[in-house]
This record gives sequence, structure tokens and C-alpha cells, in this order.
Amino acid sequence: METLKSLIPEHLLQTVKSSSIEDLLSSSSSLLRFLLGLPQFHQNLGLLQESLRDCHRALRIDPYYAKAWYRRGKLNTVLGNYKDASRDITVSMSLESSPVGKKQLQSELLAIPDCQNKQTSENIRSYAAVDLPNVQSEVKLRCVSTKEKGRGMISECDIEQASVIHVEEPFSVVISKSCRETHCHFCLNELPADSVPCPSCSTPVYCSDSCQIQSGGMLSTTEIDKNQIFQNRPDDIVEHIKGVTSAVKYYSETECVQEHQHECRGANWPAVLPSDAVLAGRVITKLINQGETPTDLSNLQEKLDLSHSYSKLSPESKLELHLLYIVLIWCLNKSCCPDLSVSEASDTDYHTAFTNQGEFHGSWPYEIQRRFFQIRVGQALYKTGNLFNHSCKPNIHWYFLSRGLVMRTTEFVPMGCPVELSYGPEVGKWDCKDRIRFLEEEYFFNCRCRGCSQMNISDLVINGYCCVNTSCTGVVLDNSVAAFESEKLNHILASPKSVDHHFQVSEKVYSGVSEVASSLLTKPSSSLYIEADKCLKCGSRCEVENSHVEVNKAWNHLRRYQVLTSSFNTWISRDCRVGELMISGCANISVLSDCIRSIAVLRTSLHMYNKVIADAEDKVDQACYLAGEMKGAREHCEASIKILKRLYGNEHVVIGNEMVKLASINSSGAWETTKRLSQIFSKYYGSHAETRFSYFSCLKLEDAKAVNLSS
Repeated sequence: METLKSLIPEHLLQTVKSSSIEDLLSSSSSLLRFLLGLPQFHQNLGLLQESLRDCHRALRIDPYYAKAWYRRGKLNTVLGNYKDASRDITVSMSLESSPVGKKQLQSELLAIPDCQNKQTSENIRSYAAVDLPNVQSEVKLRCVSTKEKGRGMISECDIEQASVIHVEEPFSVVISKSCRETHCHFCLNELPADSVPCPSCSTPVYCSDSCQIQSGGMLSTTEIDKNQIFQNRPDDIVEHIKGVTSAVKYYSETECVQEHQHECRGANWPAVLPSDAVLAGRVITKLINQGETPTDLSNLQEKLDLSHSYSKLSPESKLELHLLYIVLIWCLNKSCCPDLSVSEASDTDYHTAFTNQGEFHGSWPYEIQRRFFQIRVGQALYKTGNLFNHSCKPNIHWYFLSRGLVMRTTEFVPMGCPVELSYGPEVGKWDCKDRIRFLEEEYFFNCRCRGCSQMNISDLVINGYCCVNTSCTGVVLDNSVAAFESEKLNHILASPKSVDHHFQVSEKVYSGVSEVASSLLTKPSSSLYIEADKCLKCGSRCEVENSHVEVNKAWNHLRRYQVLTSSFNTWISRDCRVGELMISGCANISVLSDCIRSIAVLRTSLHMYNKVIADAEDKVDQACYLAGEMKGAREHCEASIKILKRLYGNEHVVIGNEMVKLASINSSGAWETTKRLSQIFSKYYGSHAETRFSYFSCLKLEDAKAVNLSS
């Protein structure tokens, strides 16, 4: 603000300062006209690159626009692109007709530093281009088929922790309807201020010309005669003009993905149909364009092999799929594929593009300031990524770099071991019964992974109740969890092959549960029943139903304080009293006291490692943070992390996410916290941790400054 004030002429400053209410219109208009002519005004708004791209687009439409060349030169000077800046001002000077204007531009040209630290200023590459990593040459995977899980990937060699084992660009992608106005329709990154719409249908919006071109849309440009502008100019200036104003394609036909090209024919059906149907249409069109399948799609099922779950769909889902494929094929036939066969003979093959086509689609990450969520930005089909099976205790972590899928090992993977990721549910996120129910409903299989075939402490305590004996750390289960865990235990130990085998399995089953369920270790093998409402450590009876009522009251009270967030902008629900803290900007002792009392009620009823307590501690952490009570925020954040470590494990990425919050409020111990989360993020994201989480590098920088000051 002070920089802008210093640029305003004295007479205009005095006019504004002495203005009355009757002068508001004229004074504000005068100031606006002055500021709009200043490159510094746009630059101070943080729109340097956006302004540069605006100049670029303007000059592609009219290369004789002298003012655009001048503004481009000024922007390049500020950005340090001195070589381009000099050429821009030179072109502008040659197009300027007035002697006064030429003299001014000559002065501007002489003022540009004699430095060439950057060669080019505006290429037409992607707005947020990322380079995908390479898979280590020694990593070898193989697809196998087993009776229990069907197809899956195994390792053919020992693989170290944090190794990149798979990288893949999608076969096809579609953006979710909810993100059409906020994210690029090609690379799925957030849109900049100067987004680029499709020049033909205006439905898709892109972050750059590059994404628009690769998506298959036409360039928004009007070619005019440029021969005159090239006359009597040095070769380097001519090449510079051509580079800035050229509207030729920057990618070959093979490099362009052309996902949108078949949808951009005047019709608007992609905006109406569900995202699943649009993705299926892109898959079909891509196969036809690549010549991998004829227009009758007779080999589509063989090419994709994604219809194995069709028989498990509900009758309503099957009916909806029939209707969608008929509408889609009709739209494709009428808009872009007149040779596409619309006949009864091809019905089965068309279904393949719909049935389970979203089997491996993910949620693109979206970071916000203090909470860590994921929102689903789009759906994608990864032909090889589709082969990786699920595990509730995965040994690989997958994430996205723009459209690209990257997989890393999170532990040492020995040769012959299955390489598995999580489809969503994990140990620590939900208990076993909820994970299995979700996977049966969404993916049509009964999970028997290592997370669901072991008696682990997380599944026992995540929804468990505490013992009536306050000195006991045992867990009490309700009827549903007790019945499910009993069934799981019996399934594991049902058919021992030998005494040694039984001993090994028992050690595996009971490992780590002695702290909360030591009585299971002394149960005879003939009595494999976990009793509800009874402590699994000391055997004390507990009325879970009464505890359940008290817990619901306390939790419903805490829900009123939940802060809802969206797109880096925090908004508060009407009945959210934490909102009072944010609006007032000061501590509300009454609100904080209510929150803390609710946590006390939860702790008297729930087990100390119950996830509800962790969530409650997190809410109070937010309330304290918003109220400026940093000590309380730190204590409640640490309490939440302590519980999550028992549920997920000390090295899980969830712990890293929570430590980011802790580092932001724990000024005294931030260095150690940042160092710890750096180790966790390196395991899950490698060198991409700082690329994906911009705040991570800021935390490290602030901590380094703090250490230097203290030393």
C-alpha cells in the first residue's frame, strides 16, 4: 500500500485527501485512471505472470498493439527478464508514431539493466507444469492372479522404503462438476486469475494456453498479416515477434491428449451428462482415435477388462447404466463419430466403458491452512494403476502430481510380497467392521487383508469405551464390535495346522493388544468369544448403553463449534460458537470452558485412545488457536496426536499432517516438530513434499530463522 501511495502525484494526493462527499465520484475516478495505467498497480496485486500472459494473448490477436509491447517490456523488467524486456520496448518504440512517445520509450530502453539472467519470459507451457519422477531401474513388479483377491501386483525384488515403484499418466480424465469453475479441466490444478476458456464452446476452463491446446480445443486467436511488422528489423527482433505472436500449435498431434476435442462440436451434452458418462465417452473416443478398436467397439471389453463387477451391481444401478450408455452413444454418434455403430450387437461392449470404469479413481489433494482435507477434483482411469489391490494396512502410498499418478513404498517390501494401496479405508481411520462394509458396498469384495485378519489395538479402541476401574487401561466393546471381533478371531484361529503354527498365528494375532485386552492372551482356544460390556483386561462389567447416551450429548455439544472450511476461505455455520472467537478476535472463556467440559465427559466414558476424543481435542485446539490461546492450542493438539499415533502408528502420513498444525502453534519446539514431519513426508512424498505442500517450505524457513536467532 505504501508503495502505491508513493507513486501517486502530489496534486492527485491532495485532491483525494481534501475531497468531500460530493467529490467522491470524480476523485475516485481520477485515482482509478491513474492506477490502472501503472504496471506497479497490477504487480502489487501479485498478478505479474497473469499480466504477462494477458499481454501475450493481446499480441497474438494484434501484433501491432504498441502499448501491449510496452507493458510486456515493463513486466519483464520487473521479473528480471531483461533480454526480453529490451526487445519488447524496442518493438513498441518502432510502432510508436509520436516523437514524444519514441523519446520516452528510448529512455525506458536505456533504463533496462544490462543483464540477461533469464532468456525467455513467456513460453506457453503449462501454468503448473510438473515433472513426474522416474521409477528406479531395479524395481520390478509383476501382475499375478490369486483365488482370494484376483489380479494384483507383487514385487519381484526387495524394494526399499520410500522408493518410487510406479508412475503413470491417465488413460483418460474428467473433472468433477463441483470443480468446473475452480480447477483446470485438463491438469486439474487450481485456476489462476487469468483462466483460459475453450474458444469454441466456453464450457471447459483451463489454467493456460498449454492445457487448452493439449485438451484438443482450438486456439483463441485470429491470424492477421504480420509481414509488415517484420520488415527492416534485426533477425533477433523478428524471431522474438514470431515467438510472442505465433498462434501455431506448440504440440504435435501425438502429444495432444485431445480429451475435449470430440465434445467441442456445438453441442452441450458433456455439461449435462454425469461425469462418469463423460469419462466413458472420452475412453471410447480415445480408443477409436488410436485405432485400437473399430467403430463397432467389438473388442472394447477385451481392451479394458473392467466389467467384472457388473453382476454385483444393484438392479437400479444396472438400469441407470443402460440408459446412460444409450444416451452417450447416441450423443457421440451425432456429434463426432457418425460411423460409430449404434446397434443391438454392440450393446454389451458399450457397457464395458461404464461398468466399473471408475474402479481406480482418486481424490486430488487440496490443502488448506490449518486442516487437511481431500476433495475429489476429478475421476481418472489408470490402466496399470487399476491392477493394484487394496489393503487396510497398505505398503505403498499413492498421490497425484497434476494428472500423473505416483506410487511410493512406505515400508521395506521383500521379494514376492503383494504391493497394495488403500482404496480409502485404513486401519486407524475406521474400525474393521466399517472398513469391510464400505469395501463390500463400493468395491464388491470381502476384505481379508493383513489389517482385517489381525487383532490389532486400533480396531479394538477406535470406538471402544473405558473401564469403570479408573486405574485400568482395558477397553470395553459394544455388542456390534464385540461380535465382529469375535468372528474375526475365530476365522483366524479356526484351522491350525500344528502346535507351532498355532503359536505363530496367536503371536501375530495378539501382538500389541496386551495394553487394552490382556485377557485375550489367557483365553483357551476353545473359548474364542469376546464378551460385550466387559473390560478385556480386568473383566469388570460396564454399562455401555448409559455411556453411549452421555457421549452423544457431549459430542453433539462439540459439533456446534465445528469450523467449516472451503478453498482457503474459512466460513462459519450460523450456530457455530467458535465463529464468535474468529469474529471477535479475542478469547471467549465461556466457549472454551464448554468445550473442555465436553472433552472431560468424553474421557470419563470413552477409552483414552477412542478416535472421538482425538477429534474433540482437535476442535478445542482450533477454538484455542482462534482465541489466541496458543498454550491451550498446543496442549490439545499434542493430545490429539498422541491418540492418533496409537491408531495409525508413529510414522503415518496423518501424523505428519497433524504435526504441521503443531509446528504452526508450537514456537518453542517448532524445529523438532518440523524435523519430524519432514521425515514422515519424505517417506510418503519424497522430494515432492514441498511441491505438494507450499506451507512446508515456509515452515522450514521460519524454523531455520528461529534457530539462527537463538544461536
